[in-house]
Parts: sequence; structure tokens; C-alpha cells
Amino acid sequence: MPILDLTLDQLLTTTRSVRRRLDLARPVEREVLEDCLRLAQQAPTGSNQQHWHFVVVTDAAKRAALADIWRRGAERYLSMPTAVGVAATGDAAHDAQQGRILGSVTHLVEHLHEVPVHVIPCIEGRSDRGERPLPSVAQSAVWGSIAPATWSFMLALRSRGLGSVWTSFHLFFEEEAAEVLGVPYAKVMQAALLPVAYTIGTDFKPAPRRPLETMVHWDTW
Repeated sequence: MPILDLTLDQLLTTTRSVRRRLDLARPVEREVLEDCLRLAQQAPTGSNQQHWHFVVVTDAAKRAALADIWRRGAERYLSMPTAVGVAATGDAAHDAQQGRILGSVTHLVEHLHEVPVHVIPCIEGRSDRGERPLPSVAQSAVWGSIAPATWSFMLALRSRGLGSVWTSFHLFFEEEAAEVLGVPYAKVMQAALLPVAYTIGTDFKPAPRRPLETMVHWDTW
């Protein structure tokens, strides 16, 4: 599989959340996915041991079942007043951007079952069990292991002309998704659902962002 002619900075600034521009008709080769997953294996982890896994779903019936669960989660999320794009803030530029995101989410709601590959990053152990929630130091170790590996996977996809987006709506009904996939729910936690496909075109650009000084704090808040 040829690698796109991107500098490292271009790769980092143009790996977008892709929903509308996923090619639903083009199959994704297993060897391409395995190459990307091998690169993901090299990601730094939150501890010295790798407790994370990736469930790669290509079976059409399982993808359809996951999409149904994900849609129900999307409906629940989009019914919340705080959902992206639902309530206007009065900032025209911000609201327009949020509206575009909502439109692309709606597109994925309608087509998720058609995306040729679903990838479920998982990590051993559950951070949502027990009488008390895990302290932030423990939560950090959990997500600091699986998130870098998943991002490395997404960067590797971009470099090969594929795209994805981190989604989590199915986690409203995670136990149902675990049953579809045979994931031992009591011992393994799903982190996300990544729809994976070749992209329609590869000409992604950096996204507009707030000025750096509005979000960076030096020495104090």
C-alpha cells in the first residue's frame, strides 16, 4: 500500500475526524489494517504492560448489530440539551461549526452499518466498577494507555489514504455490544468505536482552531 506524500507536520495537522468522506463501497484490505495496528502497538502506554486490545469487525451482520446499538446511543446523546450543535450559543462561527459537526454525525447515523470496518479499542479492567469511582490518577493510567495507541492507529490510517473518527455512542449500551463481539464485559472495557474506510479524496486540511494563547497556560492557570 503506497504511503501518502505527507510531512510529519502535515500528517499531524490533517488527520481529521472523518464521517462524510468515508468510502462505503471500497473494501479495506486486511494487510493494510494489520500494518496500521502494528504501528499502533508501538505507541507509548500509561504503564509498562500493554493491557489493550483491538477488535476488528468486518462481518456485515456484526457491523449492522453494532450500528443499531450505536444509533440508539446517538439518539440518547442528541436528546440531551448539551449535545453538540443542539443549542445555539450566540457565537455565529462556533454555532456554524457545531452545526456542521451535527450534520456529519447525522450522516454517520444513517450510514454506519455500511462502513466496511469497525474497530473497537479495548483495555483490560474496568474503571467504572466498585463502590467508588477510580481516582483521577488511576483513570489517567487507563486512558493514557489506550488513547495513544488508538491515535497512532488513526495516524497510520491517514498515511495510507484511510480515515476514521473516535466515536463512543455505543457505550451507552456497552454490555450489548460486548455480547455481539464476545468481549468479556466484566473484565474488558471498550473505549470507542472507530468506523474505518478509505477516504473520498485525501486532500484534508488543518482545521480552524482558537488562538493558542486562549488555551495554553504558562506556570499558572
